[in-house]
Amino acid sequence: MSLTKTFVVLVVLMVCGASAFAGGYKIGEHGARAMGMGGAFVAMPRDASAIYHNPAGLSFLEGANILVGSTLIAPSTTFTGPTPSTASTDMVSQTFFPSNLYVTYTMQNGLAFGLGVFSPYALGTEWAGNWVGRHLSVKSGLKTFYINPTISYKVSDQLSLGVGASYVLGSVVLERKLPLIPLPDGTFKLEGKGTGINFNAGIIWKPTEAISVGLTYRAETKIEFDGDATFGSIPNIDPDGPGPIPVLTALFPSGTTGKATLAMPSNLAGGIAYDVNQDLSIQAAVEFVGWSSYDKLEVSFDKPVAGSKTMVEIADWKNSILIRVGGEYRIDKLALRAGFIYDETPQPEKSVGPVLPDADRMEFSLGLGYRLTNTVDLDIAYQYVKGSDRTVTAPTNSFPGTYKSSASLFGLSLGFHF
Repeated sequence: MSLTKTFVVLVVLMVCGASAFAGGYKIGEHGARAMGMGGAFVAMPRDASAIYHNPAGLSFLEGANILVGSTLIAPSTTFTGPTPSTASTDMVSQTFFPSNLYVTYTMQNGLAFGLGVFSPYALGTEWAGNWVGRHLSVKSGLKTFYINPTISYKVSDQLSLGVGASYVLGSVVLERKLPLIPLPDGTFKLEGKGTGINFNAGIIWKPTEAISVGLTYRAETKIEFDGDATFGSIPNIDPDGPGPIPVLTALFPSGTTGKATLAMPSNLAGGIAYDVNQDLSIQAAVEFVGWSSYDKLEVSFDKPVAGSKTMVEIADWKNSILIRVGGEYRIDKLALRAGFIYDETPQPEKSVGPVLPDADRMEFSLGLGYRLTNTVDLDIAYQYVKGSDRTVTAPTNSFPGTYKSSASLFGLSLGFHF
C-alpha cells in the first residue's frame, strides 16, 4: 500500500533524523563562586566544588566544608525558516534548576575526603505543538545526576593528587508529532532511564606560593537507556480502504520498549592560577571535550517500528574546546568576580536541528561573595550566554533555517566551614 510505505519512510526519518542529547546539554556551572569567574577553577578551586572542578584541590581546603547551591537557567531560541511558510518561531519559555551539594573534610596531614552530587548534563527544548518543525521535535530533555565520592592527598606543600568515582543516573524524554498524511498528526513519545559509572582525577602543583598549575580529567560515561516508546492518536483506519483495518497499529505497536546507549563525553582541562597579591587572584583554563565519542545513535526496539527493530542516526560530532578566564578581588568580607568563556560547538551542520540547535558561544559572568559569619559564605553569580547565529542550508540539512539562541543564568551557593 502506498500509504503504508509513506508511513514507514516518515517514521524512520522521524526517529533517526534528530540530534541526540549531547553538546548543548553540558552544564559547566557547579558553584556560584566558580561561575562568577567563568568556571576558571581548575588550577586552584577554593571551595568544596573542587570535587567537580579538580579533586586535588580538596587537600588545600581546611577542616570540614559544605557547599550547597543551584543555578537557574533560562534559555531562549528563535528559528527562522527560508520560506514564508516557515516564519520565525520562538521556543517555549522554560527554566531549569540544576543543583549541587558538596561535603568535604581535610585532615591536617593533607588527606582529604569528599562527596559531591551534581548534574553536568541536563536541560532540554520545547516547541509549540503546531509549529512547522513539530515532526522533528516538540519536547526533548535530559537529566543526569553524578554521585561522586572523592579522595585527595597532599604529597607536599607544592603537590596534591585527587581521584574520584561516580555513580551516574540518567533519564531522557523525546516528544514529537507523527506525520500521518493525509490524516491528522499522531504523537510519539520516548522515555528512558539508565545508569553508568564514571571516574575523575586531578593534580595541582604550586611551583611558587603565588602560582598554581592544575590538570583534571573526567572519563567518558556510556549510559544505556531503557524505556518505553508510546504512540498516541494513531487511527486504525485506512482512508483508501472500505473500513477499519489494523495497518497503523501494526506499524506503531503499543507496549514497545527500546534501548539506546549515549556517551557523556570525556573532559580534560588544564589551568593556571596567579595570586597577584593578597587581594587579587586570576585564573585561566582550557578544556578539551571528547565529543567525537558521539559518532552515531542506535536505537533498538523489542518490536518492529515502521518495519524495523533497529534505527541508526549518524552524528559525526567533533571534539571541541572551551577557553575560560576569570578573576576575584577581595575587600575584607566582600569578593568581586568576573569571567569570560569561549565555547566551541561540536555539532556539524548536518546534525543541527530543533532537538538541539547548538552553536559557538560567548559567555560573560559576574559574581559576588560575602562572608556572612566566620563559618558561612554567600555567593551569587550571573552569566549571559550568546550563541552565534547558526544557519543551516539544504541539501546539507533536511530542515534548513537559522537558529538564534541565548541564555541567562543565575547562581546561588551557601558555604559552611567548620
